Amino acid sequence: MLLVLFKKFLGNKESHGKDEPQASSLEVIIHQIQSGDLRLRNQFIADYQPYVAKVTSRFCKRFIDPARDDEFSIALAAFNEAINQYSSVMGRSFLGFAETVIRRRLIDFIRKEQRFKGQIPYSSFDQEDEEDNLMNPIEVHQAIEAYEKQKGLEERRSEIIDFNRCLSDFEISFSELTDASPKHDDSRQMLFGIGRTLAHDAELMRTLLTKRQLPIKELLEQVQVSRKTLERNRKYIIAIALIFNGPYPYLRDYLHIRDEES
Repeated sequence: MLLVLFKKFLGNKESHGKDEPQASSLEVIIHQIQSGDLRLRNQFIADYQPYVAKVTSRFCKRFIDPARDDEFSIALAAFNEAINQYSSVMGRSFLGFAETVIRRRLIDFIRKEQRFKGQIPYSSFDQEDEEDNLMNPIEVHQAIEAYEKQKGLEERRSEIIDFNRCLSDFEISFSELTDASPKHDDSRQMLFGIGRTLAHDAELMRTLLTKRQLPIKELLEQVQVSRKTLERNRKYIIAIALIFNGPYPYLRDYLHIRDEES
């Protein structure tokens, strides 16, 4: 499902390029929807989900996963709201109007999530948007900055929870991993290298994930260490390989792992 949504997102130009309805066609569609055509509304919203995802990602300055991120749900509801509110007498395109509504609702969402309260009066920096409404760029920037910081904390927690679940499949706990951590930096870097080698070999990684065992014999053919070293550091090497192989950018950064091939 995620792959399909991601392909839709990447295929935005293809699905809304040369075949995209002209402004007049869109106005006709919007008019029909506003007249009560529920089936057309649902189809129209489904067709423009890639557009909503693109607008949301551009606003949030990061990729938005339609299947997971609350921001996409907020933006999709705003898109539906724009359908209800749009009128051709506004003198602007529907998509331009929809983007304005989406941005406003995302700003409201961020402010609500962070309970953002400006302590310094920035009213002198107020600017008017496309519809002559006052928007404070400094306030919006700070709200987004605070929200992104909180979002980063949540993503770190999510990574740790998922990594812990992955470790449990190998009957490894965080406490064991802490005890197994090398005391010297050169030893740690050596094990990082072994973990990287394991993660970058598709066959070895497949063996690790399916059999839940470190492929020591095969790994010895690629690294210059003894069997005893691999066996003694089995849990640590597995953990490093899982971090390299999995969706754990924050953990890699925390451990100061630099994947030269990524």
